[in-house]
Amino acid sequence: MLLAIVLVVAFALVAFFASARVVRQIERGVVFRLGRVLSPARQPGFTMIIPFVDRMRKVNIQVATMPVPAQEGITRDNVTVRVDAVVYFNVEDPIRATVNVQDYDFAVSQVAQTSLRSIIGKSELDDLLCNRERLNEGLALMIDSPSVGWGITIDRVEIKDVALPETMKRSMSRQAEAERERRSRIITADGEFQASKKLASAATEMADTPAALQLRLLQTIVEVAAEKNSTVVLPFPVELLRFLDTAAGGLVQQLSTATSARTPDSDSAEVESSVPSRPAVPRQTRSDEVERQPHR
Repeated sequence: MLLAIVLVVAFALVAFFASARVVRQIERGVVFRLGRVLSPARQPGFTMIIPFVDRMRKVNIQVATMPVPAQEGITRDNVTVRVDAVVYFNVEDPIRATVNVQDYDFAVSQVAQTSLRSIIGKSELDDLLCNRERLNEGLALMIDSPSVGWGITIDRVEIKDVALPETMKRSMSRQAEAERERRSRIITADGEFQASKKLASAATEMADTPAALQLRLLQTIVEVAAEKNSTVVLPFPVELLRFLDTAAGGLVQQLSTATSARTPDSDSAEVESSVPSRPAVPRQTRSDEVERQPHR
């Protein structure tokens, strides 16, 4: 009798340990009873199954990080690039992730690679370099479409690196240098334009007050002398140039008035006097004429 009790207790303990399961907080338990899945999935904590009848598979529901190998492709503007990415996903429905797909990790990896190749072919190089947010959203949507039936949720997709050929890198470097040169020239021209406006305004103000020009001239001399150099600057007064210009204009006007005041007779006389008179050439008697003359 005692032996039977011991055997029953031992069998109960073995059955208990065989049927007792513990599901962690980061997991969900999918139980198969005679090959058929039991719904819903077992929640975290202590749970019991029927030994030799039930089989439980634990599924991790944490967010998984999956690197996508670098994929080589040709962009829409015919540039060969190598692009790699990373996918963040988690299991939303443990039953579908276990029943509908054999290995959801491998399936998500293959879908991510093919989607990345498709994104490379549909995008331009400038989008891959500067507009990655939109490409990340499109790539996540392409991966999430087939994974919904697997009970997988794509959290986010990030493009990590874009590898360019060396020739393309040199071309982009030259393009960036030319762009910086263009901007510097535009800024310099804009500064010259604004400075010319200010100088024109200053010239207008100085024209109203000539003393300001003289003060500015003296200030310039002081600035040059402060450098302690051996160069001596002697400014030429602008007023003297204006005086010479005015005097030259008056002289030209007087000459034109005097010329127009002359009479026509005096002009003709002056013309005749200016023409030199031709001297008279003495006539020479030829020898045959002398012979023909009769002798007296």
